[in-house]
Amino acid sequence: MSAGKKVAHTAETAKGKAKEAAGKAVGNERLTAKGKAEQVKGDLSQAGQKAKDAMKH
Repeated sequence: MSAGKKVAHTAETAKGKAKEAAGKAVGNERLTAKGKAEQVKGDLSQAGQKAKDAMKH
């Protein structure tokens, strides 16, 4: 996985965690759900990139 993509996927996951925490702190279920969705998206993107890299080697 290229370093740039890894950073982008990790940042997306971290941003999702921050939104989830903020949503829980203020009692906003929509923000909490959006944060969880961003975390899943970032994790899936990382997994996809790792699979692509494994197929190359």
